[in-house]
Amino acid sequence: MQTTTWLDQKLYPSFTDNWDDTLFRRAISEKLQRSHTVLDLGAGAGIVKAMNFKGLAGRVCGVDPDPRVTENPYLDEGRVGYGESIPYEDESFDMVFADNVLEHLAEPEKVFTEVGRVLKPGGLFLTKTPNRRHYMPMIAQLTPHSFHQFVNRIRGRASVDTFPTLYRANTPERIAELARSCGYEVKDIQLVEGRPEYLRISSLTYLVGWGYERVVNSVPGLDRFRILLIATLQKT
Repeated sequence: MQTTTWLDQKLYPSFTDNWDDTLFRRAISEKLQRSHTVLDLGAGAGIVKAMNFKGLAGRVCGVDPDPRVTENPYLDEGRVGYGESIPYEDESFDMVFADNVLEHLAEPEKVFTEVGRVLKPGGLFLTKTPNRRHYMPMIAQLTPHSFHQFVNRIRGRASVDTFPTLYRANTPERIAELARSCGYEVKDIQLVEGRPEYLRISSLTYLVGWGYERVVNSVPGLDRFRILLIATLQKT
């Protein structure tokens, strides 16, 4: 751990824990207005502090299959439900955001359509998800869910908060395709590679991850292999 901390300071001095959620928070904050009614799709129990927008918008609602969503402290209201059938009326929200949700969807078309239903005309759908071309999702697709739970326990995340992954909406091309077919305009899609979080378990694995990060951030054409996918879509 001491070696990892030293490498953090030497190689990524500007990075903090959960830097990916910080980036997503910034993307949301740039579009968020105090008058907005907002939906956190996949809000869960409220374990991601960066997704706390309570008091920064007119109203913050959340939907999740986990019944703990009703006690999520970051929400003005939490309802139990699924992305395929969001328990809110048509055109209820100015913005919907989903943090690490797309990788779990069995039927992403239904979710994108349902999000469009609850968005007001011109409303925004922002999402952050892993890019399936990155080595981490590739490994995840080849390993059992129990292994994912084990890895996340090492990283300090409870097994109950580790969910099965499918990666059926997890490339820029796939998101753009879903946007076109479900009534959105693509405003922005970013691919980002930063500190190699899943390889910060030893100095050797850390340096392998650092080398990968250097390559995909510097070699033209290899940006498609970066880990983080952040998309902003607008309902047409």
